[in-house]
Amino acid sequence: MKVTIVPVTPLQQNCSILCCEETHRAAVVDPGGEIGLIIEEANKMGVEIEKIFITHAHIDHAGGAAALAEKLNIPIEGPHKDDQFWIDGLPEQSVAYGLPEKARVFTPARWLEDGDTVTFGNVELNVLHCPGHTPGHVVFYQPEEKLALVGDVLFKGSIGRTDFPRGDYATLIESIHSQLWPLGDEVQFISGHGPVSTFGEERRSNPFVGDTA
Repeated sequence: MKVTIVPVTPLQQNCSILCCEETHRAAVVDPGGEIGLIIEEANKMGVEIEKIFITHAHIDHAGGAAALAEKLNIPIEGPHKDDQFWIDGLPEQSVAYGLPEKARVFTPARWLEDGDTVTFGNVELNVLHCPGHTPGHVVFYQPEEKLALVGDVLFKGSIGRTDFPRGDYATLIESIHSQLWPLGDEVQFISGHGPVSTFGEERRSNPFVGDTA
């Protein structure tokens, strides 16, 4: 599996294009906006986008999902159904953040639950429900690649905000400890913003969820 990170929107959210190297089929994780840029990057990679995966429904992660799904006639999978209220509020989020494109509400072809899997090409990703930043946040994990796409659950040196509606600090910490750390220190992760890191590095040095926190 090949991964290309495409920062999108003024919030510089890490939209990821995942490519199955055997079939050249791809999935887009968290198309927050600038769908023309995402499609252009996929064309450069020589891949065909077949699905959209959403970690959570904040505007910078899900704002372009409806438009991209409509343009390419592809399904949206995720997040967990507890983020329905965030999806319903996408147009208002666009206005609140002053984004140039007004996001549209969408209905996922499939809501995701903990323990589910999602696929594209010949690649399969495990789904982990990791609430706290939002109640319906999910993480996508590819065990052979030892790669996790964690959205806004965890960052290099930090964790996701919990001051949004239905965010909860204790729940977020528990999600990280119970869902992410057991995957192993060697796992590399792509956050919704900022640089890539590993779970091992965060356990050593993250002031919020490190082993000495």
